[in-house]
Amino acid sequence: MTAAAGPTSDALTLARQALCLSNPNPRVGCVIVAADGREIGRGHTQQTGGPHAEVMALRDAALRGESTVGATAYVTLEPCSHHGRTPPCCDALIAAGVSRVVVTTGDPNPLVAGQGLARLRAAGIEVELLPPDSTEAHAARELNIGFFSRMVRRAPWVRMKAAMSLDGVTALATGESQWISGEAARADGHAWRARACAVLTGIGTVLEDDPMLDVRQAPATRQPHLVIVDSRLETPAKARLFQPPAQGLSRKIFIYCATADAERQAALEQRGATVIALPGPNGKVDLAAMLSDLATVREVNELHLEAGHKLNGSFIREGLVDELLLYVAPQLLGTGGSGIASWGPLQSLDQRMNLRFGPMEPVGSDLRILARVQGRDAFLHP
Repeated sequence: MTAAAGPTSDALTLARQALCLSNPNPRVGCVIVAADGREIGRGHTQQTGGPHAEVMALRDAALRGESTVGATAYVTLEPCSHHGRTPPCCDALIAAGVSRVVVTTGDPNPLVAGQGLARLRAAGIEVELLPPDSTEAHAARELNIGFFSRMVRRAPWVRMKAAMSLDGVTALATGESQWISGEAARADGHAWRARACAVLTGIGTVLEDDPMLDVRQAPATRQPHLVIVDSRLETPAKARLFQPPAQGLSRKIFIYCATADAERQAALEQRGATVIALPGPNGKVDLAAMLSDLATVREVNELHLEAGHKLNGSFIREGLVDELLLYVAPQLLGTGGSGIASWGPLQSLDQRMNLRFGPMEPVGSDLRILARVQGRDAFLHP
């Protein structure tokens, strides 16, 4: 174990407290240790526009009446060096008189990307960057997989969620699907919604289920944005999704279409939606262009996909899914219903989607499975 392992591990624990809080900023934690080895400050990144982890830790030290001169700051992501919504964290550390900064992993943001480390060193501060293959660095990147995806790939990390029976049925032939998963799994699904920057569904789900798609069954300090794929702008202006979300929190609604209709667009915009036309082949929305827009314009890191089998199939067919979040219920629902996604038929096994199983955990009476599409996280491994 390295000398940095304890404080760095603590800083990672703090960073996880920003999981559902800091979007679209990365989830970062910071621990400040005095020259005599005492922890004197700790903090994590707050909501957008609020203080970053380093500033929170420095404030904590000040509230404790501790001097940070000569201290070491352990931070899970390279301190920012540019003026964004807040001043540079590098400047705050320099002004605080710290003598050493231990950084878990570099920042992929082109506005930072090594410049933060250089700025600290130029001020005479000793800087240690943990090896990229260290356990701590890997954990910091995984925690910010959506942020790294947006910065490196210019696209969000797309996580497809589905609840299904043991034989792979997500809805009966009648369309009935409420509820295949149990109450605990549904609450857990809301927790995964809460960590995402945006929840996406298709017009089919809107018309059939009239859902809210907000976070109701899990604690939330912010509501994820709502994204609707609606090629012909058929979203009803009276749909429930326009009602105020739960827990008194607001959200933005983005509707992507393929065919412009001034009257329908005006009606939806009057309800507070932003309508974006991105026509693709066959009168459908250009899904790849939509993901690019969500990343570069709307600052979406993690995109939580909760759609029907047709839109899910389109995402898979176009190679746009990064990870599956599956809730498997101990039930058999037989033939004739819908599966996770309509795509294929495949002509050979070479066309299959290869996955790598992640954690599998019981959630109530159901089983939660995370399965990552092989190769999609290559950007995390420099």
